[in-house]
Amino acid sequence: MKALSKKRPSRAQEKTTGIGKGNPSKRVLTPEMKKWLKAQFKERVKFNEPMSRHTSLRVGGTADAFLSLRGMRELKTLTAFCREKEIPCFVLGDGTNLLVTDAGVRGVVITLSAGFRKIKIVQDEGSVVTVRAMAGARTRMLCRFAIQKGLAGMNFAVGIPGTVGGAIMMNAGTPRGCMADVVEAVEGFCSDGRIRTYPRNTLDFDYRGLKWTPGADATPSILLSGLFRLQHADPESLRVEASAILAMRKKRQPWKWPSAGCFFKNPSPEKSAGELIDQAGLKGRRVGGAMISERHANFIVNTGNATASDILALAREIEETVWNRFNVPLEPEVKIIGA
Repeated sequence: MKALSKKRPSRAQEKTTGIGKGNPSKRVLTPEMKKWLKAQFKERVKFNEPMSRHTSLRVGGTADAFLSLRGMRELKTLTAFCREKEIPCFVLGDGTNLLVTDAGVRGVVITLSAGFRKIKIVQDEGSVVTVRAMAGARTRMLCRFAIQKGLAGMNFAVGIPGTVGGAIMMNAGTPRGCMADVVEAVEGFCSDGRIRTYPRNTLDFDYRGLKWTPGADATPSILLSGLFRLQHADPESLRVEASAILAMRKKRQPWKWPSAGCFFKNPSPEKSAGELIDQAGLKGRRVGGAMISERHANFIVNTGNATASDILALAREIEETVWNRFNVPLEPEVKIIGA
């Protein structure tokens, strides 16, 4: 097979970035670093932890260290340590839009799912209600909260897996809407240890992504929560609508095998990635244990024994085939990290 890089660089690869300044591919935890982590976090820190246990694709090598944080004090302590020791630090949501390479992740992988899950109404102005959801809360929890409180605006996200933090950073969405439609502000933890609030006019949402405008007061290193602008509505009507949306998603998408959802971004509103992959005749194509779903062509599924290398090889084949057939470049929607 002709190398795609001779025509157009493959986009199905990305390196880890983190809080520490060290090279993620070379940094390792010394015995002293491990001792400090163990003393601080006891049994909650795991060394050489398989990332296949923490991603929806169920693949990936090991993380040097993996731990779940319970609150801001622990977050500040850990990030200060990582900066001082130049240890890369990667924040993991639910791992639902993530592919970790077989080489694994150097440094520390942290999850906020234990201590950053609160959701509450912070302001009710009558017609508009502001809801604060912390980054570790699952998106489905926020959707359920909105329905129970009779708040419209979040039903577009019904059935989208993962955490609120991940959904905001990826500007998760469907044809019904996206996070950019409802996010009023975000709260972030900055490298100087302070928490800042970033209003909507400092947030630059694009298709499946979020950037901070040049005028923002320091780009946060970790997203802590989002403020959502919702409207009062009838809870029962919202519930009926949500049930219909969820049923449709289950009908159209593969659920039998592990996946990371849609693998590629849609190249244009007129033609989706799934349509292009389907028209290229790639449904059912396999590389090792990885397969292009027969139900939805933009899903790469793990049939049981796939490796990250299998998935990446299949993704590159999809890119090359679609490029050669239609002269259309595909860009991964799934975040790819690894040493």
